[in-house]
Amino acid sequence: MGTVTGGVPESAAAPTEARRRHFRDVLGHFSTGVVVVTASGSGGRAGMTCQSVVSLSLEPPLVLFCPAKASTSWPRIREAGHFCINILAADQAALSAAFARSGGDKFVGVEWTPGVTGAPVLAGTLAHVECTLEAVHDGGDHDIAVGAVVDLSVRRDAKPLVFFRGAFLELP
Repeated sequence: MGTVTGGVPESAAAPTEARRRHFRDVLGHFSTGVVVVTASGSGGRAGMTCQSVVSLSLEPPLVLFCPAKASTSWPRIREAGHFCINILAADQAALSAAFARSGGDKFVGVEWTPGVTGAPVLAGTLAHVECTLEAVHDGGDHDIAVGAVVDLSVRRDAKPLVFFRGAFLELP
């Protein structure tokens, strides 16, 4: 297969960690928004920070996000069968960090209201998109979760929380 820019070989003989680091470094040049995906089911509330969110289809309205298979929150969100994508504002980096950690009650001190599916809609977000879980596909070390949109709204006008090259980026 040759080599990729930066001199990291693509061959199977290349050190796995070097290939992973190079992959992350290159893809880190694509800026993303930051969201917290939440759900509430028989296992209680669950939430996780996520950057891999995409509008998939207008008709029918579908979105997708890609949770890590190693996530401890994802099985509870999947079991709930519904979720809310809470789109974070630039002033919500601490909220992003709280939901990025593993374990514990991530909702302590977090203001929220139940959405139409019962999924937590977090206070102060730019917007939210509530969905029922329609399909889950294999995506390597992540799953690809497809949701059918059942409710959505813009909640306030502010700058988004943006992630770029391993850090939050402040937009002018």
